[in-house]
Amino acid sequence: MFTRISRSGGRSYLQLVESFRTPKGVRQRVVANLGRLDQLADDQLDPLINGLQRALGRVPVAAPVPQYDTALAFGDVYALHGLWNALGFGKAIRTALRSSRRSFDAEALVRARVFNRLCAPDSKLGCLEWLQTVAMPDMPTTVTHDQLLRTMDALMDRSEAVEERIAMQIRPMLDQQLAVVFYDLTTVRIHGEGAVANDVRAFGLNKETGGIARQFVLGVVQSAEGIPLMHTVHAGNVAETRTLKAMLAAVLKRFAVERVIVVADRGLLSLDNVAELAAVAEQTQRQLQFILAVPARRYGELGGTLEAMRFSDGLAEATFAEHRLVVAHDPRRAAEQAAKRRARIQELEDFAQTLVRKLDVQDEGKTERGRKATDRGAYSRFQKAVSAAELTRFVKADYQAERFSYHVDDDAIAAAERFDGKLVLLTNVTDFSAGQIVSRYKSLTDIERGFRVLKSDIEIAPVFHRLPDRIRAHALICFLALVLYRVMRMRLKASGSTASPTTALEHLRRLQQHHVQIGSQHLAGIGKATTTQLELFEAIGVQKPENATV
Repeated sequence: MFTRISRSGGRSYLQLVESFRTPKGVRQRVVANLGRLDQLADDQLDPLINGLQRALGRVPVAAPVPQYDTALAFGDVYALHGLWNALGFGKAIRTALRSSRRSFDAEALVRARVFNRLCAPDSKLGCLEWLQTVAMPDMPTTVTHDQLLRTMDALMDRSEAVEERIAMQIRPMLDQQLAVVFYDLTTVRIHGEGAVANDVRAFGLNKETGGIARQFVLGVVQSAEGIPLMHTVHAGNVAETRTLKAMLAAVLKRFAVERVIVVADRGLLSLDNVAELAAVAEQTQRQLQFILAVPARRYGELGGTLEAMRFSDGLAEATFAEHRLVVAHDPRRAAEQAAKRRARIQELEDFAQTLVRKLDVQDEGKTERGRKATDRGAYSRFQKAVSAAELTRFVKADYQAERFSYHVDDDAIAAAERFDGKLVLLTNVTDFSAGQIVSRYKSLTDIERGFRVLKSDIEIAPVFHRLPDRIRAHALICFLALVLYRVMRMRLKASGSTASPTTALEHLRRLQQHHVQIGSQHLAGIGKATTTQLELFEAIGVQKPENATV
């Protein structure tokens, strides 16, 4: 059915016409004559048009003025929601936190906190404000601060079940025959005074600032593919070597792989705990192996082993403490280290000469501006400079002499230069070549990038929680955010995309959900997606939203 304008006698008439099929073909007939076109006013046609619109469920032409709500960010939380469910995290956490005593959806609030860390990291109150700006799928219309606190408490009450179920979802990403896992620790700054029972907040050397800070220590275990597997939380003053054995036991418990090779950084190795690691291997029916770096300060404990090595293509091997000792040597780096050390020593010698000249001028009876110089004062100033430069092994002041003096230990410098440019690894892995051992260890730098993501993009620090369980819950939320980040990174890279997860989320955030009220009718929809946004959905492995067309 359609309208037609017919002309007769120089006048135009508006008709309503329909087509119908007959044995002789398609015919048309006039259903109604609506009148002369020049005599039809708007107020005569509008009721007819509005009636037809209502019959079709459309908005009448003469509807009230539309009222538009503020647009809500949609694309980023939609992509994260799809990834979250694809990994099985939603079902896993929902099952672990199931409770008949809780009236709100705890899984949805955990999801909100995790997505908030990736999209706009903020506090709990900040998360509530952020929720008002996004259209997150399957999210309650009302979320309170008390519910967020209760969700964090529920996470810790059921932490073992949550982490076990998350591990179950990650297991398919691992090679069941051989798993190479990387382990490292970082420090996380924390605020708050006073003390509570079982406090994890403690003063220690902060890796970020290089000074003493109140903190806790976060450990992360990562697969060779870059997927975070588990995390640990320790007091801020814990000795790094004390965390290694417990971590190994947890990995073997949660991940049923046949063989585990743990790669850990220099600070995690004590030559005294190698026997403990071997004992852990003997207690399990699976094979547990390690690749651990020997700290440079402990090279001397290797005796003359390093000096006796003969390098071929920058690699050498020996045996120490019944394990393989693999050493990589980089001549260029060795030259750079030696030159840098000698330059710092020269700066100290120049400073010493300045002190000596001032003392000599004063002994000649000449006066200079400032405080009177003394040999004891020169000793003090010089020693502080040597300590600050961390060169006490090489430059030593002679405190027994009556006049200020010092000497440079050339033998100590020569001994240090023999170790320059060397990476010393201790391992019980026998079926990897020396080059493979070194390559595996160097891959550990990827976990450092993960720590940078935690501290920059996810903003794990500073932490303002006071109770230990809330701190652990915060760490778990940030860990889940890191898992999503790394899976996104892996999928984006596999698809050939050059975008980082942070950049991808920024692009997707511009795809918004819109709401409009027209009279009693409420309409909702999303804006048109760009080609880049559709490509990102495909790269991440998330189905594009309905009606998201270019």
